[in-house]
Amino acid sequence: MPERKPRKDAARNREAVLVAADALFARHASPEDVTMADIAAAAGVGKGTLFRAFGDRPGLLRALYEARLEPVRAAAEAGPPPLGPTTAPRQRVPALLDAVLCFKLDNRRLALALEESGSGSPYQAEHYERWHTLLRAALEQIPGLADTGFTAHALLAATRADLVEHLAGQERVPRERLRAQLAHFTAGVLGLDPPQEATAQD
Repeated sequence: MPERKPRKDAARNREAVLVAADALFARHASPEDVTMADIAAAAGVGKGTLFRAFGDRPGLLRALYEARLEPVRAAAEAGPPPLGPTTAPRQRVPALLDAVLCFKLDNRRLALALEESGSGSPYQAEHYERWHTLLRAALEQIPGLADTGFTAHALLAATRADLVEHLAGQERVPRERLRAQLAHFTAGVLGLDPPQEATAQD
């Protein structure tokens, strides 16, 4: 029984930190404007608690990112169509990429902060490897596609956080146009007819 209280406190502190970090990244234009000290103060915990729970800034960013990504990941790995594994691959690949893009659009500053955190190659991040594996598996089911590993990398490059931030933030491209452009690009890579929505907006 005495051990339960620290675990409850740790879980409560962790959740408070994630909520505080989430709010701070949403309010600041640049991810670099948010410091670990800012997050600790907003969460009402000491910096030592923050570092014990998450290790470092990249660790905190990864934890927050993964917490937000979990519903999308669950839908992609075991959910119904169009994201789930029972979807025909020619429909699933565009749906997976659209889900990644929408997630990046909804979490622009957090995604950018994570990709710019200097925590090593973004291609070795757990969430990236997960999406690449899902896409590659779907691409391998499409006859005639060569080098599906590279193709998965190339498709995911169109959803990089820095590109999404440039297009949505600097160039002010509307959300639905970005989705249509990605759908058009994906159709071209897969050798499919472009979606009517994408054709109409091009």
